Amino acid sequence: MNYFYDGVKWTLLISFISVLLGVLLGSLLTFMKRSKFTILKVNPLKVIASIYIEIMRGTPMLLQIMIVYYAFDELLGINMKPLTAGIIAVSLNSAAYVSEIIRAGIDAVDKGQYEAARSLGMSQFMAMKLIVMPQAISNILPAIGNEFVTVIKESSMASVIGVGELMYSAKVVTGRTFRAFEPLIVAAVFYFVITFTLGRLMNYIERRMKASDKR
Repeated sequence: MNYFYDGVKWTLLISFISVLLGVLLGSLLTFMKRSKFTILKVNPLKVIASIYIEIMRGTPMLLQIMIVYYAFDELLGINMKPLTAGIIAVSLNSAAYVSEIIRAGIDAVDKGQYEAARSLGMSQFMAMKLIVMPQAISNILPAIGNEFVTVIKESSMASVIGVGELMYSAKVVTGRTFRAFEPLIVAAVFYFVITFTLGRLMNYIERRMKASDKR
């Protein structure tokens, strides 16, 4: 059972760090897409961000994990540890989805409030910081919580490169006991308990946020 407890620990660690990095990179991608910077009537930041998001959302995470793991070794000569490669790959994937979450959260705020702030003399940055983002956060946080739950499940793909998360632990137990079915059921139970608990917690937080908005 200790194998599964270790697997849960690494699964949660990978997921938390990946979502945290995904939020940081996703925020950068969002503002790149909203940038007004142009060169010869082309917005390079928007183009780069859009291409990145489409590629990451249009290819399997399993493929991305393997590319990151082998690319550092074969292209850069860096022997990266599986855990590090797994976190980087999951973070890069999560960033594409988080970027769309943040964009949708910002777009959900009435544009009239942004325009009113600008008409009062606020800069674009100040209007976003003081008016738009505080309201957008209430739309973004529940979706980020759901992304965390999704990443917990999808982090199982990191087992293919030897990351000791929950699915890898199930494979280790299978190799030691020569029984494949029972370890998978135990892993499924752990995944369900984690995601179900976090899902209920996210629902509770979302209800509290909506209740506070009505006051």
